[in-house]
Amino acid sequence: MSESNALDNIKKIVIVGGGTAGWMAAAAFSKFFKNQFCEVVLVESDDIGTIGVGEATIPQIQVFNQSLNIDENDFIRKTQGSFKLGIEFVNWGAIGESYIHAFGGVGNDMDSIPFYHYWLKLNKQGGSADIGEYCFNSLASRKNKFMRSIDAGNSPLSNIAYAYHFDAGLYAKYLRGFSEKLGVQRTEGRISNVNLDEDSGYIKSVSLENGQEINGDFFVDCSGLHALLIGKALNVEYEDWSHWLPCDTAWAVPSQKLDPLPSYTRATAHAAGWQWRIPLQHRTGNGHVFSRRFTDVDTAKDLLLNNIQGEILAEPRLIKFVTGRRKQFWHKNCVAIGLSSGFMEPLESTSIHLVQSAIARIMSVFPRKTISQVEIDLYNEQVGFEYERIRDFLILHYKVTSRNDSEFWNYCRQMSVPDSLQQKIEVFKENAHVHRFNSELFNEISWVEVMLGQGLYPRGYHPLVDVVPAAELTRRMAHIKRVLDTAVDYLPAHAQYIAEHCAAQEVKNQ
Repeated sequence: MSESNALDNIKKIVIVGGGTAGWMAAAAFSKFFKNQFCEVVLVESDDIGTIGVGEATIPQIQVFNQSLNIDENDFIRKTQGSFKLGIEFVNWGAIGESYIHAFGGVGNDMDSIPFYHYWLKLNKQGGSADIGEYCFNSLASRKNKFMRSIDAGNSPLSNIAYAYHFDAGLYAKYLRGFSEKLGVQRTEGRISNVNLDEDSGYIKSVSLENGQEINGDFFVDCSGLHALLIGKALNVEYEDWSHWLPCDTAWAVPSQKLDPLPSYTRATAHAAGWQWRIPLQHRTGNGHVFSRRFTDVDTAKDLLLNNIQGEILAEPRLIKFVTGRRKQFWHKNCVAIGLSSGFMEPLESTSIHLVQSAIARIMSVFPRKTISQVEIDLYNEQVGFEYERIRDFLILHYKVTSRNDSEFWNYCRQMSVPDSLQQKIEVFKENAHVHRFNSELFNEISWVEVMLGQGLYPRGYHPLVDVVPAAELTRRMAHIKRVLDTAVDYLPAHAQYIAEHCAAQEVKNQ
């Protein structure tokens, strides 16, 4: 490395805000920079609470934890965690119906044609009405079962896709301990001012209420919905998506743990929104996400409290938000990660993934003090694309429905949607093809599970399916079903698996 390059290296990163986003960033930076390349400082206040709804995840979080060499059993114990095979959606396509958006595959592809095309032909001939009958994770979820993959040859047991449920506060605490051992300096205090350089407009430092000033070369805004740096100091505008995703408020409340312990998240649609249920070892996370345009906060609160299984353990908390994203995620010497960069309701458990993805992207183009605008533009383009494609997937849940029982659902069913989503829907309606854009997060089968689950059935299927004789197709489908059922029968109960491998210490309900 030349001396001039070394002099231009960033020497100090300041992370503003703790919580899940802040401590995930601190853990990654401290792990890979080893506090030798640059100093990492995190500023947070114990007086400022966190949203704390990001307790359910998608499988990609395993990559993040593994990159930190975190022991999975230890992580599950310390966060009161459990395992997640997918999300059950209740009352979304129509009242009384449910389906599971499961992780992993569905059936077995045949002759290079995705399995669901064969299932569609069988369905049109009067076969199974639920594609989940051919999905290992869906079948296991319905029986509250779980185990990690084992070496079982071609069995589904060899490749079990899963994510986690965990206490977000305990995860932040876990990562804080990890980070501080690697040299991250935590500073307690409230920020009173963000100081900008008069010439460049870059952030020079943050001032705390106690008079302390913390300077840095690069700033990471993890201040949540407050967006102290990216929004209030740098005035980066916010793009409002509430015309597509009208929910703007949530009540959140814990209840006693469930028995048997589910191995999936549940999202139940109500008249003006939906309710989440996230099962942990020591408690259950519950919340009602709703639109104040279509109901009032007291009615929404009562609906939540009247639809919770088991004892309620605390007073409900009210959370207000505007779904959308920053027009720029990285501006000057500041990058926003987490809720400061945008908010999308936790319908598909993407909040923590967006934190993880942002960290990975900023690591891949980590700047020098002389920051390249070309790199900033590329980062903003990539993160913007990811946000927009996740946005489309969430809108799909509201748009594709036959519900007409409330003003809210009539609005959602009839609203116009982004062209990128409308194209996906129209293409699928014809012959069940899913047009997936570049490296968008949700894969083909995820789109298929939601569209079919909510009643969007295509007119046809891939024509090459008809090459397989009807009797042969019936035989193959029956074989796949037997293999799946046998594998699911082998699984232990979810609670039993946790008890044997990663049970947390008993704690008082919180």
